[in-house]
Amino acid sequence: MDWVRTVNDAIEYMEENLTEDITLADISKAVNLSAFHFQRAFTLLTDMSPAEYLRKRRLSLAGSELAKGDGKVIDIALKYGYDSPESFTKAFTRFHGVSPAQAKKGEPIRFMSRYTVRITIEGGSIMEYNIEKWEEMELLVHTKVFNAGTSEEEIPKFWDEYYANEEYRKIPGYLGVCAQAKTGSEEFKYGIGCKAADVEGIPDGFEIIRIPEYDWAVFKCVGPTPKAIQDMWERIYKEWLPVSDYELIPDVDIENYLPGDPSSADYVSEICIPVRKKE
Repeated sequence: MDWVRTVNDAIEYMEENLTEDITLADISKAVNLSAFHFQRAFTLLTDMSPAEYLRKRRLSLAGSELAKGDGKVIDIALKYGYDSPESFTKAFTRFHGVSPAQAKKGEPIRFMSRYTVRITIEGGSIMEYNIEKWEEMELLVHTKVFNAGTSEEEIPKFWDEYYANEEYRKIPGYLGVCAQAKTGSEEFKYGIGCKAADVEGIPDGFEIIRIPEYDWAVFKCVGPTPKAIQDMWERIYKEWLPVSDYELIPDVDIENYLPGDPSSADYVSEICIPVRKKE
């Protein structure tokens, strides 16, 4: 999959529907991806979430229309998805630094133009990774269903809850597994746990996830978590995927937290993603 083209296709869809009530699921379905994988790719390649992009573009166009002095505030608010003049005024003022009324009187406004994503390949530090074939495996995980739009804030809380539970803490929680993210759905399943072979039986609160045989790209992350992991995800999408001979299979991915002090500057963790050779 060409992720740059996919994100640009998503931007085209959003631009064509700025005055429509579209959701993250609608956008991800339009580019044939799960909401989770689309949200992550879009955010890493544009430095903003799809929701933030829509909000800023709508407020930009609303400001331009108000600056012309023709439209009514209530009409423009409804056009760009705001239920009341009050909510529109609050969002508009936060973005533009002036109120809708001031914009109509000619006060300067801000404008964010449409994005086009391009990747510029530059010299930089070396990325350490291996391509490894893993046989089908079973993982023992405590899972929860998340919404793609809020998962970035909620998953760290899920890890805190895991280690706050005395029973869960008895199971080695060194794998973070994102799985079962379906095309067109904003929900996906995320699990914390270990290889099923590490534990006897299936403890309460846990389940088995079966991962098919894949070729995996395993990236070494050095530094305190979660920053080292977050930085490597960004580099994978911006530096590795655009030029690699491999493409991501957006079915599952695994973060492997190795033994050691996660706050240490030399702590090592891994990102493992299933891949296939580009045709």
